[in-house]
Formats: sequence, structure tokens, C-alpha cells
Amino acid sequence: MEQHYEISDKTIALYGMDSRTRIYEEDKSFIIDKPATSIMEESCSYFGSSLDGRKKGTENLIGVSYKAPIIVEESKSLIFFPTTSPRLANCSWIRSDKIDRFYYKNNNLVIEFKNGYQLFVKMSYDMLNNQILRATRLEHVLNDRKNKIATKM
Repeated sequence: MEQHYEISDKTIALYGMDSRTRIYEEDKSFIIDKPATSIMEESCSYFGSSLDGRKKGTENLIGVSYKAPIIVEESKSLIFFPTTSPRLANCSWIRSDKIDRFYYKNNNLVIEFKNGYQLFVKMSYDMLNNQILRATRLEHVLNDRKNKIATKM
């Protein structure tokens, strides 16, 4: 039986483990037998687009095409960024607005979320910081556009 998971406002990370994914939500974590990028693709589709369509949207909004942050759902500003190329089976997806801080511990980069969860990621401090900045910029541009539309009504 194929497992299915939709990203929601409770989702904070999809930790890629090749053909499996550990889902981190605000109050629990569990494993799905599906790659993280497949879950991203299905969630984008559920909310009316495709992962490629969302990537193109990010490129149009902030000019980023490589390891681009993705708006999974606009109204709740559900934005996730990849830790590696999404083509790799071990790619993880992180929701930047749920991150409290990040730091090195025993030569591992640790992301600490606002709920206290800790996630060890294989990427450099500078790359993680850059991905967070990109996601924040994307969120800012998205919110600016929402506000412009709201003031025109």
C-alpha cells in the first residue's frame, strides 16, 4: 500500500533518507516510505501546481533557480528549501520560519527548531544560512504581493 502525506502548517521538515522520509511535525515525527522530493511534488500538486511550476515561480519572484526555495501553499506561506539538489535521493526539505537557530556540534551542523527538535544536516553553515536568506526573501516578496493585492480591493 502506497503511503501518502500532504504538507500542512504543522510540517517543519522532510528529512530525506534515500527512498524513505522522516516527517517532522510540530508535535511528532514519523517515517514514510517515499522520497522527500516525491512528497514535495505531491503536496505542490495537491495545492494546484507542480514542483517544477513552483520552481519557475521562485525564479520569477527572486531570480533563484538552483536549490530554490519552494512555496508549497501561498495563503499560509508554506515555504520549504532543499538541503541539496532535489534530484538527489537524500535531499531534505526544511521550513525556514520554524528554525530557531543553527550551529556546529561535533563537526555536524545542527538545525534547532522552535519546538526543540534538532536535525543534523550535511551542508555547510554558509549554505544553510544562504538557503534561509533565500526562503526569507521569497516569503517577503510573496507577502508584498499579497499586500498589494489586498490594498487594491
